[in-house]
Amino acid sequence: MVGELIEVILYVDDMAAGVTFYRDRLGLRIAYPQREDYAAELWVQFDTGACRLCLHGGGSRKQGADAAKIVFRVADIHLTQAELRERGVELGEVRSPSPGVLVCDGVDPAGNRFSIEQS
Repeated sequence: MVGELIEVILYVDDMAAGVTFYRDRLGLRIAYPQREDYAAELWVQFDTGACRLCLHGGGSRKQGADAAKIVFRVADIHLTQAELRERGVELGEVRSPSPGVLVCDGVDPAGNRFSIEQS
């Protein structure tokens, strides 16, 4: 039903510092976007194999609100959403944060956020 883990999203309040750390200090390669200056970016993906590390701008360092989020790929988001809801999983509505991408958010029993994504 739920496929492979495709993303881990970290919320950051300083994108330039986040990119500098993961790219320059840890040596990760940026997959998207290719820029000179990342200060104004809201989304940066690092190529880390089958599962990408993503930095999401606009974080506010609020405990729980800006916690890491894991994202699972699904083939049919509406079918998966319905099946998971039948199993007692609380999920939000399907939304489209960018063209060609459908996302549905949920929370596990410990309060950890996750999403299912069809793209």
